Amino acid sequence: MLLIYNDKTNPYFNLAMEEYFLKNFCDDIFILWRNEPSIIVGKNQNTLSEINIEYVKENNIPVVRRQSGGGAVFHDLGNINFTFIANDKKGFSDFKRFTQPIINLLRTLDIDATFSGRNDLLINGKKFSGNAQYNYKNRVMHHGTLLFSSQISDLSNALKVKPIKFEGKGIKSVKSRVTNIREHLKKDISILEFKDLIINYVLNTNSNNKTYNLTNNDVDNIWLLANNKYNSWEWNFGNSPKYSLTNQLKYSGGNVEFNLNVEKGIIKNIKFFGDFFGESDVSCIEDLLVGVKHDGDSIKNALNLIDINNYFLGANIEILLSGILGVK
Repeated sequence: MLLIYNDKTNPYFNLAMEEYFLKNFCDDIFILWRNEPSIIVGKNQNTLSEINIEYVKENNIPVVRRQSGGGAVFHDLGNINFTFIANDKKGFSDFKRFTQPIINLLRTLDIDATFSGRNDLLINGKKFSGNAQYNYKNRVMHHGTLLFSSQISDLSNALKVKPIKFEGKGIKSVKSRVTNIREHLKKDISILEFKDLIINYVLNTNSNNKTYNLTNNDVDNIWLLANNKYNSWEWNFGNSPKYSLTNQLKYSGGNVEFNLNVEKGIIKNIKFFGDFFGESDVSCIEDLLVGVKHDGDSIKNALNLIDINNYFLGANIEILLSGILGVK
């Protein structure tokens, strides 16, 4: 097995790196990596319904879709991610097999970690690791999070979904009580020291295991995939399952209810209701927004073509934009 100690923290690069090694190598592979603050959503999720969009925008947090299913997770530099890639299609759904080395390592540190449910690792009943898998041809990719010294409050705020009604087929995340590994260690160590412990432990489990350093060619190809796919609106938002959104807000000119249907990230139809006043009929705005990306910049560009005050007396673009995006 090839062991890759990756020190890059760009989430677009790291998600692309997994796909690159999954699809371009034949070896069994183990990777350790960390992301700067970011939200990683599951392949089958509706991105907007999983994130606190106000918090994400205020803190410039990247939102990236991964290849595997499961729920949305918040990453920061206090979190270590591990990836196993194996030439064994039968390994798909065998979560315990790939998490056992982590459990074994923690037990050498006198931490009684346990596997729970379908894909979680717990310490004293609290979750510190969530896991997911993706199958490609005869290869299975298993990856998981390891909360070591993560900022739990940031995790909660970033994934705190507003009480807006999203309806669709996207898989919803399940919130759990969480804990950091560092809180349970008898001897305080840094996250990089813990990362070294993991790589050395896995390295020594089999004499055939060896380390592998990314070549310049690897890095160039990974960045190409990162920029073309993982850093694209089409993959991260447009790839969401179709959904409908209902939102309400009150502004100085009255109440507005927003109802819209979105498919492949594109607004298919939208309706405004409420007790607001306007000189012109809002159907003009509704027609204008059909076919526009359900994305802040795209909607703002469309709304800049008209005078909002003619349709919603006392309103402006920011008020209408927040309602369409599902922000209270």
